[in-house]
Amino acid sequence: MANEQTRYSRLAQITKLINTNLELKEVLEHVVTAISEEIVRCDSVGIYLPQADGTFRGYVGKPEIINGMTLDMHVVDTDHDHLAREVIDTKEAIYIPDTSKDLRPDPRAVEAFGIKSLLVLPMAYEEGLYGLVFLFDYGIPMNLTSSEIESIKAYVNMAAVAVRNSNNLTRKESLIADKQLLLNVTRELSLCSTLEEVMDKCFEYIGQVLGNSNIGAHLLDPVANSHINPASLSKDSDWTEEDWKRTHHHLSVDFKKDLVFQEVLSKKQSIFIDDTMSDPRPNHEACRRFGIKGLYMIPLIATGKVLGTIAIVNLNEKGHRYPESAMQLAESIADATAPVLSYLLYIEKQEFIISERTSELTDKNKELQRVVKEVKQIGREKELILNSAGEGIFGLDLQGNITFCNPSAIKLLNYESREELIGKPCHIIFKENMSDASGLFSPRRRDDRNKDAEEDYFLRKDNSEFPVEFVITSQIENEETVGYVVTFKDITSRRQMEEKIKYHAFYDSVTNLPNRVLFQDRLHQALNYAESYGRSLGVLFLDLDRFKKINDTFGHTFGDRVLKKIAERLTSSLPKETTVSRQGGDEFIILIPSIRTRQDVTDCARAVLAVFSDPFHINGQEIAVKTSIGVSIYPENGTTSEQLIKHADVAMYTAKKLSGNQFQLYDPNLEDRTIESIQLENDLYKALKNHQLRVVYQPKYDYLKQEMIGVEALLRWNHPQRGIMKPKDFIPLAEETGLIIQMGEWILHEACRQMKTWHDKGYTKLSVSVNLSPQQFSQENIVSKVKAILEQTSLPPQLLELELTENLIIHNTEKTLNVIHCLKELGIQISIDDFGTGYSSLGYLKDFPVDTLKIDKTFIDDLPKNPNNAAITNTIITLANSLQLNVIAEGVETQEQLDYLTSHGCYLIQGFYYCKPIRAEEVLQKIYS
Repeated sequence: MANEQTRYSRLAQITKLINTNLELKEVLEHVVTAISEEIVRCDSVGIYLPQADGTFRGYVGKPEIINGMTLDMHVVDTDHDHLAREVIDTKEAIYIPDTSKDLRPDPRAVEAFGIKSLLVLPMAYEEGLYGLVFLFDYGIPMNLTSSEIESIKAYVNMAAVAVRNSNNLTRKESLIADKQLLLNVTRELSLCSTLEEVMDKCFEYIGQVLGNSNIGAHLLDPVANSHINPASLSKDSDWTEEDWKRTHHHLSVDFKKDLVFQEVLSKKQSIFIDDTMSDPRPNHEACRRFGIKGLYMIPLIATGKVLGTIAIVNLNEKGHRYPESAMQLAESIADATAPVLSYLLYIEKQEFIISERTSELTDKNKELQRVVKEVKQIGREKELILNSAGEGIFGLDLQGNITFCNPSAIKLLNYESREELIGKPCHIIFKENMSDASGLFSPRRRDDRNKDAEEDYFLRKDNSEFPVEFVITSQIENEETVGYVVTFKDITSRRQMEEKIKYHAFYDSVTNLPNRVLFQDRLHQALNYAESYGRSLGVLFLDLDRFKKINDTFGHTFGDRVLKKIAERLTSSLPKETTVSRQGGDEFIILIPSIRTRQDVTDCARAVLAVFSDPFHINGQEIAVKTSIGVSIYPENGTTSEQLIKHADVAMYTAKKLSGNQFQLYDPNLEDRTIESIQLENDLYKALKNHQLRVVYQPKYDYLKQEMIGVEALLRWNHPQRGIMKPKDFIPLAEETGLIIQMGEWILHEACRQMKTWHDKGYTKLSVSVNLSPQQFSQENIVSKVKAILEQTSLPPQLLELELTENLIIHNTEKTLNVIHCLKELGIQISIDDFGTGYSSLGYLKDFPVDTLKIDKTFIDDLPKNPNNAAITNTIITLANSLQLNVIAEGVETQEQLDYLTSHGCYLIQGFYYCKPIRAEEVLQKIYS
């Protein structure tokens, strides 16, 4: 009995640990401790987790050192350990009592550790395998029983859940981190203006992801695309860029013949080689000179064209591999880099072409020095136009009048011809006044950085604005300024990208509602306003009722569409000044920035509930969604954003407990009750472990025979501070936390044990009744558990009566009927407790093999004065007699109630009139009293 209680306590403790924020290793150490304390004959317990190469490595165990080796030095190789392979394939535990008679275990391990007996279990949950658990001895064989193996399986299942939860959390955190990293890469690349800046940023992030800063880029020649040149090296590389390029030059590497480069360029796919010298494709001479042991090469692709490659080299040891997720992220970074790089390479190519042509023009100008000054001016204008490279260029005289423009400028400014611009004042383009006090054109200067590009808005022909980046350069002749050249480019796309990034920082991507960050900002502003002007405001915290069931049934994509529909209804139904925000998951929060009375808030809450009154239609599917709302008001319920949101959250949980689809205003007592509930829940977890639960027994009497016929087992909690607590004060909490299953099994075992004690003393006519909770009844193995308890206590089955509530029986009728038949086959009795309170059809009674109907106390209380209760009671008695069932009345407290019941044919009585619940040692005294 003590072992069973201890096991339940351990399992409950581990269940609680899984639901906390403990590290995985701590939880698994608790599992190992629990197993080793339960199986004292076991010399070693070890949990082994899967590795990337298919082996399993020791993670936690007792003892931590065996034969001078730490646990993490132990590796299970399924190529040698056929027992481990069989456990993995079957996902079934295998116990070998004598290893000398079984060839499946790894003989090396058996000999090294002197293993006599061995138990190997799969750490599996649902369809996943999360590890292996080994128990063995190197002295006296463990001689495990089937019951002990089942106990170990329970602990191992808990460990599998812990590993599964840890893996899911790690995967989720990794995906969020990767998404944020790519957003950072995109944002920072958009701010780069040179090839060097772009490549440095790319190298920085790839080095961070792969943990390797030995990265170089080889780019196609911007003019002669067939040539590949070493272009850039990471600043954190073990090489200097100068030595790196010099070594390339000395080696005279012909990239056209390098199979690795050509394969990456032709297939447009990455290549990873963990040992360069064992692979024929790399240039082995270059690998030796550079000290390259491993190579990872990623193509840079933009608009379907390969710009070059990024090479990450391993200079330390061959065989090193990167995680698959890290390689995917590194390739995503390269994909984000390529478009920016493409644009800058295009500019560089155009500048090269322009430079060559400028050189040609210069040579010709030297030959044509006889040409008049006007021809020279035309030549300079043509030269400037050639320098445009797709950017807009126009010239200005000292008065700010336009003297020339290139085709790109005409197009970007939405004019049809250069004639519409030539001779016009520059204020038709510049949004700001660019003239000085004398009326001459005066370019803006920023602390002598006038050569840096500035950002502003230019005006198109229709006077519409668009964002530009521009540079104003003075034209100097004979050391005097004779005019200005303005070069500009449209940065609308870049601004849109920045706005998009900014949008995602403040808005929820599913519903387009403000997210938590933006809501906090608006609430902060509203609080400042309310404080300054003595106003009030309200916060509504919404949580959708049973939304998880929608996601589980229809999938998360469908659930996201439901959330979007809800967001649309809320924003369209509430005043424009309110802020509706999605906090995450199925939680929304609403800010009412200004209210006059509490009625304003309650009216808004009712309006929100009305939003959910009509079903939602998604993809032809009609879905009913309800919500629970908590309300807090400034300044009554808090003066900070944190206090208001927290108090609205507390009120929401109270609304949810009120059956949902309601709203609740915050009250300090709610939070006190919440804290008290949490404390009580913590105490309840300790109750079983610390033996604080007690069983008392209320006798049942036969009025006609004037004798006790049995007892009902009732649970009491001897709380260390609150004293004896009745079931109504803690059973609902036990049902909510799931502890009701362990508590129910404990009281059933204790009642059967006590009944067997009385039976052995000769009281063979007594029987014991035990209530079975709905959660207990719903267990798949409830019949086998009841059978096991009867066998453990050796109680004759006919002396046990299980009481089931009417509400439990009338739901899930087919399954319920099958379970009751199986229980009846064990030989036990079945009674329906609280009969008459289910408000259901009584037709099910003819199908269920029950023995007794128990009239609920609510019908007995007002007898015989209440005619309605009297009519219901008479009906139940008549119904039981007609179906040849026993009928017993509970809660009988007065002589009038007893007389009424016996006069109408109910002779089995239970209640304070005869006896209150008493301790086990007092029961036998009552028989003789």
